[in-house]
Amino acid sequence: MKNLSKYLIVFIAIFGAYSCTDLEENLIGDVTTEINVDGIDTGGGGGSGGPLSAAFSSLRNAGTANHGGYYSVQEIPSDEMVICAKGGDWFDGGILIDLHQHTYTPSHAMLNGTWVQTYGAIGTVNEALAGSLDPNQNAQARALRAYYYWRLMDLYGRVPITTTPGQTGVAQATRAEVFEFVESELLGALGISEVSSSMDLSGSALGTDNNPYLINQFGALGILSKVYLNAEVYTGTARWQEAADAASYVIDNGGYALCGAGCSVPNLAKRAGVDTDPEMLEGYAAVFAPNNDNNPEHIFTVNYDEASAGGMNFVQMNLHYSSQFTWNLDSQPWNGYATLEDFYNSYDDGDARKKASFIQGEQLDFGGSAILDYASDDGNLVLNYTPEINELTPNSLREAGARPGKFSFQQFGRPDMSNDYTIVRLGEMYLNRAEAMSRAAGNWNMGLDDVNTLRARANASAYTSLDAAEFLAERGREMFQEASRRTDLIRFGEYNGTWWEKPASDPSRNIFPIPSEQITASDGTLTQNPGY
Repeated sequence: MKNLSKYLIVFIAIFGAYSCTDLEENLIGDVTTEINVDGIDTGGGGGSGGPLSAAFSSLRNAGTANHGGYYSVQEIPSDEMVICAKGGDWFDGGILIDLHQHTYTPSHAMLNGTWVQTYGAIGTVNEALAGSLDPNQNAQARALRAYYYWRLMDLYGRVPITTTPGQTGVAQATRAEVFEFVESELLGALGISEVSSSMDLSGSALGTDNNPYLINQFGALGILSKVYLNAEVYTGTARWQEAADAASYVIDNGGYALCGAGCSVPNLAKRAGVDTDPEMLEGYAAVFAPNNDNNPEHIFTVNYDEASAGGMNFVQMNLHYSSQFTWNLDSQPWNGYATLEDFYNSYDDGDARKKASFIQGEQLDFGGSAILDYASDDGNLVLNYTPEINELTPNSLREAGARPGKFSFQQFGRPDMSNDYTIVRLGEMYLNRAEAMSRAAGNWNMGLDDVNTLRARANASAYTSLDAAEFLAERGREMFQEASRRTDLIRFGEYNGTWWEKPASDPSRNIFPIPSEQITASDGTLTQNPGY
C-alpha cells in the first residue's frame, strides 16, 4: 500500500481527431488528503512516497513520454521521427510540419505547452523543497530540479530560474547562467566541488541504493554527464573530461549491468496464433518492455503504470487504428508517429536493436490472421507498415512508415502503458564516455571499446575504426526513442542539415523561441531569442 502526498492535478485539453496538439492547461485543484489503495502503487517515485512523491510524479506530467510536450519537441524536429498529414488527420494547423521542417514560431502550441509543463514540474519540486526534507530528500529534489532546468536550457536557452513556490517576475538568465545553476545544484547534491577521476562521494547526501525511481549518486552523475557532454553548445567551453569522468564513475562503481544474454522477461505481447512471437524478450528488448521494472541497466527512470501511474501513450501515438487487433487494445490508436526511412535503414538487418525498435511489414491479429484496413488508401486492404513514406503532406498513406516500438506493447493494453521510461541508463553512459574520451583526445577510435560493447549486446559486428559521422549514427541506433536525438544532432553540427522533406535550416533554430504567450504574460521580464 502506498500513500499519495499532495499533488497538483493538471488536465490537458485535447483537440482534433486522433491528435492532441493544442495544449491548454487548466488548474483544477489540489488533492490534500492521502489516497491509500490496497495493491496499487499510487506513489510518485515508484516507491518514494512521502514528501517527494509529487516531485517524482511530476516527471510523468512534464511531457516525458506522451504527445505534445518534451518528447514531441525532441523527436519530431530530428531525423528519427515524423508525423505526416494524412488528409485532414494530423495536419493540426501545420504545427507538426513546422517541427519537422524547423519553421516553428513563437506561437507554436507545443513549444508553449512544453514550457508550461516543465515549469509546472519545477513548481512542484520547489514546493517539496520548501517543506520539511531530510538531507537525502533535499539533495534528490535539487538534482531533479536541475534535470528540469537542463531540459529548459537545452530547449530555450535563456530562461528564468525560480527556486521558491509562487515566485514571479524573475529575470531571464543567460544560457551560461542556467548552466552554472544546473552544474552547481548537481555538484551540491553530490557533495563535491568538481567531477574528476579521483572524486570522493563519501560526503554526498545522495545514497547509492539502487531504486531507479529515485535519484542516487549514479543518477545525478548520469545527468551531469549529459550536461557536460553538451557544455560547449551551452557555454562555448568544452567539458569533455568531466563528461567522461562522470560516465566512467557510474560504469565502474554503480553495480549496474548491460541487459544482454540471459537478461529476459516474459513477452507480454505474445500472440497465441503467431509462432514467431517469442515467449521471452531478451537483452536490449527487455530494457524497454512493459515489465521492465528492476532491469539491471536502469539507473534513473520514470515510473509508469497503466493503472496507477499513467501518461505513457506510445501505443496510441504510434500505431495504425487497425493495430488495435494485434494487441487486443481496449482503445483504438491514433496513427501518428512514424520512423523516417533513412533512419530505419541505418541499422544492419542482423542488429537486434532493429527488430526490437520497429514495427514493420504485414500485421497479424491474435490468431495469426491478416489485419485489414477497410479505409486503405494504397489499394491493399492488408495492413502493411512500409519503411517508405510517400509524402509529408497533404496525403501521406495511412500505413506508411515503420512504427516506433522499442517501448513495446502488451496484449489487452490500455492507452496508458506500464513501461518505465529511461532517463539515465547504463548503455547511454558507455556512449557518453566513448564520445567524451574521443573528443578530448581528438581521436574517435578512443571510443571503440565502449561502442563495441554495445554492438556486441546487439549482435552487431564490431567496428575496427570510427569517425564522427558513424559514431552519431551508432548513438542514434542505441538511443532511438529516448528523446535525445535533437540534442545529439545539434552537438554534432547536423541539426541544420537536410533530410527527407526537411530543407536546410538556420542555426538560430538550434534554440527554440521563447513562447509568445509567456513573453506577453511576463510584463517585460522575458525577451525573444535571436532569429524569431
